Amino acid sequence: MGKYQGYEKYKDSGVEWLGEIPEHWSINRLGRLTEEINDINHEMPVAVDQGIPFLSAKDLLDDGTLNFEKDIKKIAEEDFIRLSKKICPKRNDIIYSRIGACLGKARIVEVDIKFLVSYSCCVIRLRQELANPIFFKYFLDSELVLSEARLRTQGIGVPDLGLKQISKFATSVPPILEQIEIARFLDYKTKQIDDLIAKKEALIEKLDEKRTALISHAVIKGLDPSVPMKDSGIEWLGEIPEHWKRGKLNYFCQIISGGTPDRNNPDFWEGDIPWVKTGEVNYQDIYSTEEYITKEGLNSSSTTLVKPETLLMAMYGQGYTRGRVAILKIEAAFNQACLGISPLSNLNIYFLYYYLISAYKYIRDTGNESSQMNLSAGLIGKISILIPHLEAQQQIVKFLDQKTNEIDQQKAKIKEAIELLKEYRTSLITNAVTGKIDVRQVPIP
Repeated sequence: MGKYQGYEKYKDSGVEWLGEIPEHWSINRLGRLTEEINDINHEMPVAVDQGIPFLSAKDLLDDGTLNFEKDIKKIAEEDFIRLSKKICPKRNDIIYSRIGACLGKARIVEVDIKFLVSYSCCVIRLRQELANPIFFKYFLDSELVLSEARLRTQGIGVPDLGLKQISKFATSVPPILEQIEIARFLDYKTKQIDDLIAKKEALIEKLDEKRTALISHAVIKGLDPSVPMKDSGIEWLGEIPEHWKRGKLNYFCQIISGGTPDRNNPDFWEGDIPWVKTGEVNYQDIYSTEEYITKEGLNSSSTTLVKPETLLMAMYGQGYTRGRVAILKIEAAFNQACLGISPLSNLNIYFLYYYLISAYKYIRDTGNESSQMNLSAGLIGKISILIPHLEAQQQIVKFLDQKTNEIDQQKAKIKEAIELLKEYRTSLITNAVTGKIDVRQVPIP
Protein backbone atom coordinates (compact mmCIF):
# COMPACT_ATOMS: atom_id res chain seq x y z
CA MET A 1 0.00 0.00 0.00
CA GLY A 2 2.73 2.44 -0.88
CA LYS A 3 3.62 4.66 2.08
CA TYR A 4 2.00 2.40 4.70
CA GLN A 5 4.17 -0.18 6.45
CA GLY A 6 3.16 -3.59 7.73
CA TYR A 7 3.40 -4.83 11.34
CA GLU A 8 6.69 -6.18 12.67
CA LYS A 9 5.48 -9.73 13.31
CA TYR A 10 2.72 -11.86 11.79
CA LYS A 11 1.21 -15.27 12.45
CA ASP A 12 -0.97 -17.65 10.47
CA SER A 13 -4.61 -16.86 11.21
CA GLY A 14 -5.68 -20.42 10.54
CA VAL A 15 -8.33 -19.05 8.20
CA GLU A 16 -7.38 -19.54 4.56
CA TRP A 17 -9.14 -16.48 3.14
CA LEU A 18 -7.77 -14.17 5.88
CA GLY A 19 -4.18 -15.39 5.62
CA GLU A 20 -1.62 -13.95 8.05
CA ILE A 21 -2.58 -11.43 10.74
CA PRO A 22 -0.46 -9.35 13.16
CA GLU A 23 0.97 -11.49 15.94
CA HIS A 24 -0.94 -9.72 18.73
CA TRP A 25 -4.32 -9.92 16.93
CA SER A 26 -6.76 -12.78 17.52
CA ILE A 27 -9.30 -14.66 15.40
CA ASN A 28 -12.85 -15.03 16.61
CA ARG A 29 -16.25 -15.92 15.28
CA LEU A 30 -18.46 -12.87 14.79
CA GLY A 31 -21.12 -14.42 17.01
CA ARG A 32 -18.73 -14.45 19.99
CA LEU A 33 -18.31 -10.68 19.66
CA THR A 34 -22.02 -9.90 19.61
CA GLU A 35 -24.86 -9.59 22.04
CA GLU A 36 -27.13 -10.86 19.28
CA ILE A 37 -27.61 -11.21 15.53
CA ASN A 38 -31.27 -11.18 14.59
CA ASP A 39 -33.94 -10.40 12.00
CA ILE A 40 -37.74 -10.53 11.75
CA ASN A 41 -37.86 -13.71 9.63
CA HIS A 42 -39.99 -13.62 6.45
CA GLU A 43 -42.89 -11.51 7.64
CA MET A 44 -43.65 -8.48 5.44
CA PRO A 45 -46.13 -6.21 7.22
CA VAL A 46 -48.55 -4.08 5.21
CA ALA A 47 -47.24 -0.67 4.15
CA VAL A 48 -48.97 2.49 5.38
CA ASP A 49 -48.65 6.15 4.37
CA GLN A 50 -47.62 7.37 7.81
CA GLY A 51 -45.85 5.08 10.25
CA ILE A 52 -42.55 3.56 11.38
CA PRO A 53 -39.72 3.21 8.79
CA PHE A 54 -39.26 -0.38 7.59
CA LEU A 55 -35.90 -0.57 5.78
CA SER A 56 -34.83 -3.18 3.24
CA ALA A 57 -31.44 -3.93 1.67
CA LYS A 58 -31.94 -1.26 -1.00
CA ASP A 59 -32.05 1.35 1.77
CA LEU A 60 -28.39 0.69 2.64
CA LEU A 61 -27.09 3.56 0.53
CA ASP A 62 -23.83 3.61 -1.40
CA ASP A 63 -22.67 6.71 0.52
CA GLY A 64 -22.35 4.55 3.65
CA THR A 65 -25.58 5.68 5.32
CA LEU A 66 -29.10 4.37 5.86
CA ASN A 67 -32.00 5.87 3.92
CA PHE A 68 -34.69 7.30 6.16
CA GLU A 69 -35.84 9.95 3.70
CA LYS A 70 -37.03 8.85 0.24
CA ASP A 71 -39.39 6.11 -0.92
CA ILE A 72 -39.03 3.93 2.15
CA LYS A 73 -41.73 1.58 3.33
CA LYS A 74 -43.55 2.46 6.54
CA ILE A 75 -45.50 0.14 8.81
CA ALA A 76 -48.23 0.64 11.39
CA GLU A 77 -47.41 1.21 15.07
CA GLU A 78 -49.09 -2.05 16.10
CA ASP A 79 -46.92 -4.04 13.63
CA PHE A 80 -43.84 -2.27 14.92
CA ILE A 81 -44.69 -3.11 18.55
CA ARG A 82 -45.27 -6.77 17.70
CA LEU A 83 -42.18 -7.23 15.54
CA SER A 84 -39.80 -5.14 17.62
CA LYS A 85 -40.09 -7.65 20.46
CA LYS A 86 -37.64 -9.78 18.50
CA ILE A 87 -35.11 -7.02 17.82
CA CYS A 88 -35.37 -3.26 17.46
CA PRO A 89 -32.25 -1.55 16.01
CA LYS A 90 -30.59 1.12 18.08
CA ARG A 91 -27.60 3.47 17.78
CA ASN A 92 -24.27 1.69 17.02
CA ASP A 93 -25.97 -1.46 15.77
CA ILE A 94 -24.80 -2.70 12.36
CA ILE A 95 -27.43 -3.30 9.69
CA TYR A 96 -26.09 -6.04 7.41
CA SER A 97 -27.60 -6.90 4.03
CA ARG A 98 -27.63 -10.66 3.68
CA ILE A 99 -29.64 -11.43 0.57
CA GLY A 100 -29.75 -10.75 -3.17
CA ALA A 101 -27.83 -8.21 -5.22
CA CYS A 102 -27.12 -6.01 -2.16
CA LEU A 103 -25.49 -8.90 -0.26
CA GLY A 104 -22.65 -7.82 2.05
CA LYS A 105 -23.41 -4.15 2.67
CA ALA A 106 -22.88 -3.07 6.28
CA ARG A 107 -24.12 0.23 7.70
CA ILE A 108 -24.08 1.65 11.24
CA VAL A 109 -27.16 3.09 12.92
CA GLU A 110 -26.03 6.65 13.63
CA VAL A 111 -29.37 8.16 14.71
CA ASP A 112 -31.84 7.60 17.52
CA ILE A 113 -34.93 6.70 15.53
CA LYS A 114 -37.54 3.95 15.76
CA PHE A 115 -37.35 1.60 12.77
CA LEU A 116 -37.21 -2.05 11.74
CA VAL A 117 -35.49 -3.92 8.93
CA SER A 118 -36.92 -6.52 6.58
CA TYR A 119 -35.78 -10.11 6.12
CA SER A 120 -33.22 -8.91 3.54
CA CYS A 121 -31.15 -7.49 6.42
CA CYS A 122 -30.13 -8.52 9.88
CA VAL A 123 -29.20 -6.48 12.94
CA ILE A 124 -25.77 -7.12 14.47
CA ARG A 125 -25.38 -5.82 18.04
CA LEU A 126 -21.75 -6.00 19.15
CA ARG A 127 -20.38 -6.33 22.66
CA GLN A 128 -18.91 -2.87 23.07
CA GLU A 129 -16.07 -4.01 25.35
CA LEU A 130 -14.82 -6.40 22.63
CA ALA A 131 -15.75 -4.86 19.30
CA ASN A 132 -15.85 -1.33 17.91
CA PRO A 133 -18.89 -0.94 15.60
CA ILE A 134 -17.07 1.31 13.10
CA PHE A 135 -14.13 -1.08 12.78
CA PHE A 136 -16.45 -4.04 12.20
CA LYS A 137 -18.61 -2.08 9.79
CA TYR A 138 -15.46 -1.60 7.69
CA PHE A 139 -14.49 -5.25 8.19
CA LEU A 140 -17.87 -6.59 7.06
CA ASP A 141 -17.99 -4.08 4.17
CA SER A 142 -14.51 -4.98 2.93
CA GLU A 143 -14.01 -6.67 -0.43
CA LEU A 144 -12.33 -9.68 1.20
CA VAL A 145 -15.34 -10.42 3.41
CA LEU A 146 -17.76 -9.65 0.57
CA SER A 147 -15.97 -12.18 -1.65
CA GLU A 148 -16.20 -14.81 1.09
CA ALA A 149 -19.91 -14.06 1.60
CA ARG A 150 -20.56 -14.48 -2.13
CA LEU A 151 -18.59 -17.73 -2.13
CA ARG A 152 -20.74 -19.11 0.67
CA THR A 153 -23.93 -18.41 -1.28
CA GLN A 154 -22.78 -19.87 -4.61
CA GLY A 155 -25.24 -22.32 -6.13
CA ILE A 156 -28.21 -20.67 -4.38
CA GLY A 157 -30.85 -19.16 -6.71
CA VAL A 158 -31.01 -15.91 -4.74
CA PRO A 159 -27.83 -15.39 -2.64
CA ASP A 160 -28.87 -15.64 1.02
CA LEU A 161 -26.65 -15.75 4.11
CA GLY A 162 -28.37 -17.32 7.08
CA LEU A 163 -27.92 -15.94 10.60
CA LYS A 164 -25.91 -19.00 11.63
CA GLN A 165 -23.51 -18.48 8.71
CA ILE A 166 -23.06 -14.83 9.65
CA SER A 167 -22.53 -15.76 13.29
CA LYS A 168 -19.77 -18.21 12.28
CA PHE A 169 -17.91 -15.65 10.17
CA ALA A 170 -14.22 -15.62 11.11
CA THR A 171 -13.05 -12.12 12.02
CA SER A 172 -9.61 -10.64 12.62
CA VAL A 173 -9.75 -8.92 16.01
CA PRO A 174 -7.19 -6.28 17.10
CA PRO A 175 -7.23 -5.05 20.71
CA ILE A 176 -10.21 -2.72 21.24
CA LEU A 177 -8.12 0.50 21.38
CA GLU A 178 -6.40 -0.49 18.14
CA GLN A 179 -9.81 -1.12 16.53
CA ILE A 180 -10.74 2.45 17.44
CA GLU A 181 -7.50 3.79 15.92
CA ILE A 182 -8.01 1.86 12.69
CA ALA A 183 -11.66 2.98 12.49
CA ARG A 184 -10.61 6.61 13.02
CA PHE A 185 -7.94 6.30 10.30
CA LEU A 186 -10.42 4.78 7.83
CA ASP A 187 -13.06 7.42 8.56
CA TYR A 188 -10.50 10.11 7.80
CA LYS A 189 -8.96 8.52 4.69
CA THR A 190 -12.21 7.33 3.09
CA LYS A 191 -13.69 10.82 3.53
CA GLN A 192 -10.65 12.27 1.74
CA ILE A 193 -11.07 9.77 -1.09
CA ASP A 194 -14.85 10.25 -1.26
CA ASP A 195 -14.44 14.04 -1.39
CA LEU A 196 -11.98 13.68 -4.27
CA ILE A 197 -14.36 11.34 -6.11
CA ALA A 198 -17.21 13.83 -5.59
CA LYS A 199 -15.10 16.63 -7.11
CA LYS A 200 -14.32 14.50 -10.15
CA GLU A 201 -17.98 13.52 -10.53
CA ALA A 202 -18.91 17.21 -10.36
CA LEU A 203 -16.38 17.85 -13.13
CA ILE A 204 -18.09 15.20 -15.28
CA GLU A 205 -21.42 16.96 -14.68
CA LYS A 206 -19.89 20.26 -15.83
CA LEU A 207 -18.52 18.58 -18.95
CA ASP A 208 -21.98 17.14 -19.65
CA GLU A 209 -23.46 20.63 -19.27
CA LYS A 210 -20.78 22.03 -21.58
CA ARG A 211 -21.51 19.28 -24.14
CA THR A 212 -25.26 19.99 -24.04
CA ALA A 213 -24.74 23.75 -24.34
CA LEU A 214 -22.32 23.27 -27.23
CA ILE A 215 -24.78 21.07 -29.12
CA SER A 216 -27.74 23.38 -28.47
CA HIS A 217 -25.88 26.48 -29.63
CA ALA A 218 -24.61 24.84 -32.81
CA VAL A 219 -27.94 23.36 -33.95
CA ILE A 220 -30.06 26.38 -32.98
CA LYS A 221 -27.75 29.39 -33.56
CA GLY A 222 -25.31 27.92 -36.10
CA LEU A 223 -21.54 28.31 -36.27
CA ASP A 224 -21.34 31.82 -37.74
CA PRO A 225 -21.99 34.50 -35.08
CA SER A 226 -22.18 37.25 -37.73
CA VAL A 227 -25.29 36.00 -39.56
CA PRO A 228 -28.53 37.99 -39.15
CA MET A 229 -31.01 36.40 -36.73
CA LYS A 230 -34.80 36.24 -36.57
CA ASP A 231 -37.33 35.29 -33.90
CA SER A 232 -38.24 31.63 -34.30
CA GLY A 233 -41.65 32.19 -32.73
CA ILE A 234 -40.93 29.30 -30.34
CA GLU A 235 -40.00 30.15 -26.75
CA TRP A 236 -37.45 27.37 -26.15
CA LEU A 237 -35.67 28.05 -29.46
CA GLY A 238 -35.50 31.85 -29.25
CA GLU A 239 -33.67 33.52 -32.14
CA ILE A 240 -32.41 31.45 -35.07
CA PRO A 241 -30.38 32.33 -38.21
CA GLU A 242 -32.53 34.32 -40.60
CA HIS A 243 -32.06 32.03 -43.60
CA TRP A 244 -32.83 28.75 -41.75
CA LYS A 245 -36.12 26.96 -42.45
CA ARG A 246 -38.40 25.68 -39.74
CA GLY A 247 -41.08 22.98 -39.92
CA LYS A 248 -42.70 20.00 -38.25
CA LEU A 249 -40.69 16.80 -37.90
CA ASN A 250 -43.31 14.71 -39.73
CA TYR A 251 -43.05 16.95 -42.82
CA PHE A 252 -39.33 16.25 -43.24
CA CYS A 253 -39.20 12.67 -41.92
CA GLN A 254 -40.93 9.31 -42.14
CA ILE A 255 -41.98 8.22 -38.66
CA ILE A 256 -42.21 4.45 -38.06
CA SER A 257 -43.78 2.67 -35.10
CA GLY A 258 -42.49 -0.57 -33.57
CA GLY A 259 -43.99 -3.63 -31.95
CA THR A 260 -43.33 -6.79 -29.95
CA PRO A 261 -43.91 -10.36 -31.14
CA ASP A 262 -45.92 -12.62 -28.83
CA ARG A 263 -43.62 -13.50 -25.91
CA ASN A 264 -45.46 -16.78 -25.40
CA ASN A 265 -44.56 -18.11 -28.84
CA PRO A 266 -40.98 -19.47 -28.86
CA ASP A 267 -41.02 -19.59 -32.69
CA PHE A 268 -40.91 -15.78 -32.71
CA TRP A 269 -37.74 -15.39 -30.61
CA GLU A 270 -34.01 -16.15 -30.68
CA GLY A 271 -33.79 -15.66 -34.43
CA ASP A 272 -31.30 -13.56 -36.37
CA ILE A 273 -33.17 -10.23 -36.63
CA PRO A 274 -31.89 -7.61 -34.10
CA TRP A 275 -34.74 -6.15 -31.99
CA VAL A 276 -34.23 -2.92 -29.98
CA LYS A 277 -35.74 -1.99 -26.60
CA THR A 278 -35.89 1.52 -25.12
CA GLY A 279 -33.09 0.83 -22.63
CA GLU A 280 -30.73 0.39 -25.57
CA VAL A 281 -31.57 3.86 -26.95
CA ASN A 282 -28.93 5.79 -25.05
CA TYR A 283 -27.09 8.30 -27.28
CA GLN A 284 -24.79 5.53 -28.54
CA ASP A 285 -24.75 4.15 -32.08
CA ILE A 286 -26.47 0.74 -32.04
CA TYR A 287 -24.44 -2.11 -33.57
CA SER A 288 -26.04 -5.03 -31.71
CA THR A 289 -29.06 -5.75 -29.52
CA GLU A 290 -29.84 -7.78 -26.41
CA GLU A 291 -32.65 -9.72 -28.10
CA TYR A 292 -33.28 -11.16 -31.55
CA ILE A 293 -36.51 -12.20 -33.26
CA THR A 294 -37.31 -14.55 -36.12
CA LYS A 295 -38.81 -13.77 -39.54
CA GLU A 296 -42.05 -15.30 -38.24
CA GLY A 297 -41.95 -12.96 -35.24
CA LEU A 298 -41.39 -9.98 -37.50
CA ASN A 299 -44.29 -10.88 -39.79
CA SER A 300 -46.69 -11.71 -36.97
CA SER A 301 -46.34 -8.41 -35.11
CA SER A 302 -46.53 -4.67 -35.75
CA THR A 303 -42.77 -4.23 -35.52
CA THR A 304 -40.92 -3.06 -38.64
CA LEU A 305 -37.48 -3.85 -40.04
CA VAL A 306 -35.68 -0.58 -40.77
CA LYS A 307 -32.42 0.20 -42.51
CA PRO A 308 -29.13 1.36 -40.97
CA GLU A 309 -28.90 5.14 -40.40
CA THR A 310 -32.45 5.20 -38.98
CA LEU A 311 -32.76 7.34 -35.87
CA LEU A 312 -34.56 5.77 -32.91
CA MET A 313 -36.29 7.67 -30.09
CA ALA A 314 -37.48 6.19 -26.79
CA MET A 315 -41.11 7.23 -26.29
CA TYR A 316 -41.50 6.02 -22.73
CA GLY A 317 -39.58 4.44 -19.92
CA GLN A 318 -38.46 5.06 -16.36
CA GLY A 319 -35.93 7.68 -15.30
CA TYR A 320 -34.15 9.52 -18.10
CA THR A 321 -35.10 7.07 -20.87
CA ARG A 322 -38.05 8.91 -22.41
CA GLY A 323 -36.86 11.25 -25.19
CA ARG A 324 -33.38 9.74 -25.67
CA VAL A 325 -32.17 9.06 -29.20
CA ALA A 326 -29.66 6.80 -30.97
CA ILE A 327 -28.75 5.90 -34.54
CA LEU A 328 -28.99 2.37 -35.87
CA LYS A 329 -25.87 1.07 -37.57
CA ILE A 330 -27.53 -2.22 -38.50
CA GLU A 331 -30.80 -3.34 -40.04
CA ALA A 332 -33.11 -3.93 -37.07
CA ALA A 333 -36.64 -3.99 -35.69
CA PHE A 334 -37.74 -2.33 -32.44
CA ASN A 335 -40.50 -2.42 -29.84
CA GLN A 336 -43.59 -0.21 -29.53
CA ALA A 337 -41.88 2.01 -26.96
CA CYS A 338 -39.52 3.27 -29.71
CA LEU A 339 -40.06 5.36 -32.81
CA GLY A 340 -38.03 5.06 -35.99
CA ILE A 341 -37.32 8.39 -37.68
CA SER A 342 -35.95 8.51 -41.22
CA PRO A 343 -35.32 11.86 -43.04
CA LEU A 344 -36.97 12.17 -46.45
CA SER A 345 -34.64 14.74 -48.09
CA ASN A 346 -32.39 17.73 -47.34
CA LEU A 347 -31.97 16.64 -43.75
CA ASN A 348 -28.77 15.10 -42.43
CA ILE A 349 -29.58 12.28 -40.00
CA TYR A 350 -26.70 13.28 -37.70
CA PHE A 351 -27.79 16.93 -37.65
CA LEU A 352 -31.27 15.70 -36.65
CA TYR A 353 -29.68 13.48 -33.99
CA TYR A 354 -27.86 16.44 -32.43
CA TYR A 355 -30.94 18.64 -32.78
CA LEU A 356 -33.13 16.14 -30.90
CA ILE A 357 -30.49 15.92 -28.15
CA SER A 358 -30.79 19.70 -27.76
CA ALA A 359 -34.59 19.35 -27.67
CA TYR A 360 -34.53 16.61 -24.98
CA LYS A 361 -36.06 18.66 -22.16
CA TYR A 362 -38.71 20.16 -24.45
CA ILE A 363 -39.58 16.69 -25.79
CA ARG A 364 -40.00 15.28 -22.27
CA ASP A 365 -42.20 18.22 -21.30
CA THR A 366 -44.35 17.45 -24.37
CA GLY A 367 -45.37 14.04 -22.98
CA ASN A 368 -48.88 12.98 -22.05
CA GLU A 369 -50.21 13.75 -18.58
CA SER A 370 -49.91 10.16 -17.37
CA SER A 371 -47.82 8.45 -14.74
CA GLN A 372 -44.81 8.15 -17.03
CA MET A 373 -45.51 11.18 -19.26
CA ASN A 374 -45.39 8.92 -22.33
CA LEU A 375 -44.73 10.31 -25.79
CA SER A 376 -46.49 9.26 -28.99
CA ALA A 377 -45.83 9.31 -32.74
CA GLY A 378 -48.37 12.12 -33.08
CA LEU A 379 -46.67 14.31 -30.50
CA ILE A 380 -43.17 13.66 -31.87
CA GLY A 381 -44.32 14.38 -35.41
CA LYS A 382 -45.45 17.88 -34.37
CA ILE A 383 -42.07 18.87 -32.90
CA SER A 384 -40.62 21.91 -34.67
CA ILE A 385 -37.22 21.31 -36.22
CA LEU A 386 -34.73 23.67 -37.87
CA ILE A 387 -33.39 23.05 -41.36
CA PRO A 388 -30.20 24.91 -42.38
CA HIS A 389 -29.01 24.26 -45.93
CA LEU A 390 -27.41 20.84 -46.30
CA GLU A 391 -23.82 22.08 -46.42
CA ALA A 392 -24.31 23.99 -43.14
CA GLN A 393 -25.80 20.87 -41.54
CA GLN A 394 -22.73 18.85 -42.56
CA GLN A 395 -20.38 21.53 -41.18
CA ILE A 396 -22.28 21.58 -37.87
CA VAL A 397 -22.15 17.78 -37.65
CA LYS A 398 -18.40 17.76 -38.34
CA PHE A 399 -17.83 20.48 -35.71
CA LEU A 400 -19.95 18.68 -33.08
CA ASP A 401 -18.40 15.29 -33.81
CA GLN A 402 -14.97 16.75 -33.09
CA LYS A 403 -15.94 18.79 -30.01
CA THR A 404 -18.11 16.10 -28.38
CA ASN A 405 -15.39 13.52 -29.00
CA GLU A 406 -12.89 15.76 -27.18
CA ILE A 407 -15.30 16.11 -24.24
CA ASP A 408 -16.00 12.36 -24.21
CA GLN A 409 -12.25 11.66 -24.06
CA GLN A 410 -11.91 14.06 -21.10
CA LYS A 411 -14.82 12.30 -19.35
CA ALA A 412 -13.27 8.89 -20.00
CA LYS A 413 -10.01 9.95 -18.33
CA ILE A 414 -11.88 11.32 -15.31
CA LYS A 415 -14.00 8.15 -15.03
CA GLU A 416 -10.81 6.07 -15.17
CA ALA A 417 -9.35 8.18 -12.33
CA ILE A 418 -12.56 7.68 -10.31
CA GLU A 419 -12.35 3.91 -10.76
CA LEU A 420 -8.73 3.93 -9.60
CA LEU A 421 -9.72 5.93 -6.50
CA LYS A 422 -12.51 3.46 -5.74
CA GLU A 423 -10.11 0.55 -6.12
CA TYR A 424 -7.62 2.28 -3.83
CA ARG A 425 -10.37 2.92 -1.25
CA THR A 426 -11.41 -0.75 -1.36
CA SER A 427 -7.87 -2.09 -0.96
CA LEU A 428 -7.07 0.44 1.81
CA ILE A 429 -10.06 -0.75 3.87
CA THR A 430 -9.29 -4.43 3.32
CA ASN A 431 -5.60 -4.06 4.17
CA ALA A 432 -6.30 -1.98 7.30
CA VAL A 433 -8.95 -4.28 8.81
CA THR A 434 -6.93 -7.45 8.13
CA GLY A 435 -3.65 -6.03 9.49
CA LYS A 436 -1.74 -5.98 6.19
CA ILE A 437 -0.81 -2.36 6.99
CA ASP A 438 -0.12 -0.68 10.34
CA VAL A 439 -1.95 2.67 10.52
CA ARG A 440 -1.57 3.35 14.24
CA GLN A 441 1.11 6.00 13.80
CA VAL A 442 -0.50 7.81 10.84
CA PRO A 443 -1.14 11.42 11.91
CA ILE A 444 -4.82 12.40 11.68
CA PRO A 445 -5.82 16.06 12.11
